Amino acid sequence: MKTKGVRKNKINIVTLGCSKNLVDSEVLFTQLKGNGYDVEHESKKDDSQIVVINTCGFIDGAKEESIDTILRYVEAKERGLVDKVYVSGCLSHRYKDELSVEIPSVDAWFGTNELPRMLKTLKADYKHELVGERLLTTPAHYAYLKIAEGCDRPCSFCAIPLMRGKHVSRPVEELVKEAHSLAKKGTKELILIAQDLTYYGLDLYRKRNLSDLMQQLADVEGIEWLRLQYAYPAGFPMDVLKVMQTHPHICHYLDMPLQTGSTEILQKMRRGITREKTEVLIDRIRQTIPDIALRTTLIVGHPGETEALFEETYEFVEKTRFDRLGVFQYSHEENTHSYEFEDDVPAEIKQERADSVMDLQQRISWELNQDKIGKTFKVLFDRKEGGYFIGRTQFDSPEVDNEVLLPAQSYVRLGDFANVRITHAEEFDLYGELIN
Repeated sequence: MKTKGVRKNKINIVTLGCSKNLVDSEVLFTQLKGNGYDVEHESKKDDSQIVVINTCGFIDGAKEESIDTILRYVEAKERGLVDKVYVSGCLSHRYKDELSVEIPSVDAWFGTNELPRMLKTLKADYKHELVGERLLTTPAHYAYLKIAEGCDRPCSFCAIPLMRGKHVSRPVEELVKEAHSLAKKGTKELILIAQDLTYYGLDLYRKRNLSDLMQQLADVEGIEWLRLQYAYPAGFPMDVLKVMQTHPHICHYLDMPLQTGSTEILQKMRRGITREKTEVLIDRIRQTIPDIALRTTLIVGHPGETEALFEETYEFVEKTRFDRLGVFQYSHEENTHSYEFEDDVPAEIKQERADSVMDLQQRISWELNQDKIGKTFKVLFDRKEGGYFIGRTQFDSPEVDNEVLLPAQSYVRLGDFANVRITHAEEFDLYGELIN
């Protein structure tokens, strides 16, 4: 039996996919709160009148998770546990015509740039005074700051431009204002995100303006760490490293997806760079910032990737010794350039190659972490779990990188920094003791 009176004006936002999606959900969350709605993020209970699912459509696995989540809430609607199900985000943007036929019980579908229409459907006003204001779904001490939307890169395998559109930078003044607002609420770490950080400013200022933005954001009072994620290697602006080198609040960390170690596959991917130029870039980065933590992601199983070409990628990882690394299996996405090729690497081979690279990276990570034993690091503590306070060094981003575990016999406040000496290290975890 429905209990509409109990659930009146209550909305549950469910976020799938990347940190860029999370920011979109936070903006929606803020607008709805400003309209007087009772809003939750990823509530485990089916006690909301409305569920909004912010989907991901990046690769096959993400699409399947999104569709499974939609079906889970459609079933809850059919059982009378929720009244309405709305779907937004990348999957909805790209496939809403087909999905609206296949899943007719969804009440409305919204694209990635349809926040005003979604608010209107939810009978909420778009409040311009809330632009730049964010109610965080992350712990208050760190926040993702999306500096641009969309992408102008021609990568052959990627459907993001089909879902997010062309690159659009946000003005420096707007971002600095948002950073001040977050800092006043206790945010100490800003993680800059975009589909391509290094393209920032070309559309607004006719130049790559990431270094200037970094400088201004890192100068915001209260911001102690500024972190860069999703940098593109071709045309990498080296002035970014000079700011990183000189400003004490900018983490010595760079997330730069390289996708493959094979020049032949790089050309098929239309990445605008060769293996040789990539290696020169990495050398320059490490010479400028010797202690930098380099994170990358790779794609295995792209059309045309023979065993020999995969071995080039394996050897590239072995030689380069990335601090952090993730692997995706190639997903054959319609309407992309790579879709014109035959998806000729069997699924089981893609899995074997992904496992092989991650086994190698596990060994590299273990070796690099052994070198940290006995050293002291400034650690930002995120949570308490299973008898440990868990935090990160400046060399680690939330959710995806190493963590530092401090026995709960010592006491630290969540959201605070503390100095920790590393006493033991595993492949992806560091254990330490508090240094007063």
